[in-house]
Amino acid sequence: MVNKYYDLVTSFYEFGWGESFHFAPRWNGESLKESIKRHEHFLALQLGLKPGHKVLDVGCGIGGPLREIARFSSTSVTGINNNEYQITRGKELNRIAGVEKTCNFVKADFMKMPFPDSAFDAVYAIEATCHAPDAYGCYKEIYRVLKPGQYFAAYEWCMTDSFDPNNSEHQKIKAEIEIGDGLPDIRLTGQCLEALKEAGFEIIWEKDLAVGSPLPWYLPLDTSHFSLSSFRLTSVGRFITRNMVKALEFVGLAPKGSQRVQDFLEKAAEGLVEGGRKEIFTPMYFFLARKPLSESQ
Repeated sequence: MVNKYYDLVTSFYEFGWGESFHFAPRWNGESLKESIKRHEHFLALQLGLKPGHKVLDVGCGIGGPLREIARFSSTSVTGINNNEYQITRGKELNRIAGVEKTCNFVKADFMKMPFPDSAFDAVYAIEATCHAPDAYGCYKEIYRVLKPGQYFAAYEWCMTDSFDPNNSEHQKIKAEIEIGDGLPDIRLTGQCLEALKEAGFEIIWEKDLAVGSPLPWYLPLDTSHFSLSSFRLTSVGRFITRNMVKALEFVGLAPKGSQRVQDFLEKAAEGLVEGGRKEIFTPMYFFLARKPLSESQ
């Protein structure tokens, strides 16, 4: 389901969002693009990346963060992704950026990675492991390919402690996010932490970075907010895009089903904005975890 979903939506994501398909906390006076880069640099700094390190990006999309982190930290980054379309697009963007010698892609399922044990100096995941059907299984596989004593950092999509499973409105918002973004059951922050510990990781620190952000992370999706720099994401921009997609599909220049994809992406955006406003959902639950030097630690 996830693979088919990304075949359909990748071009929409890149058109509206750029090469990095994720949210970020944002300062006043900071553009969306600047906040996204800073969010990626923060991750690299938390991992303590150094020149020459071999790094793994789990669920790398078309490689926007991969390229940015590789250039920022002078490291070699491998992206693992199960979607052929995104990998093909990512390789072309690597070539354009001139990082094809230090950045590469591997097509595989991150629940069963084709890498030897202790192969990487650091591992990160940006809003990707929420697609894992089983958090423990995903984290355990990351634990396996990470060198002892080294770090795994991630931004997870989670329901917060404010989420009430008995509240029908909360359940509706959660379902909109899951359906529109091709997700299985969205986990609570505490469930992610428990899965990490069960996989063998030591938790260094964790925090929902959406809390205390000067500007809300969902601002680019909020149709009541107007921005020239993010015009395509505004209500007017979406209206133009919707009709353009409809026309292109009608004349056969856009694949059949493009209009439907546009519709459920807009529905997902509505769920994300409401989830953010009610503080029951976060796309940036951050944790830094360490693989002990020995199993006895």
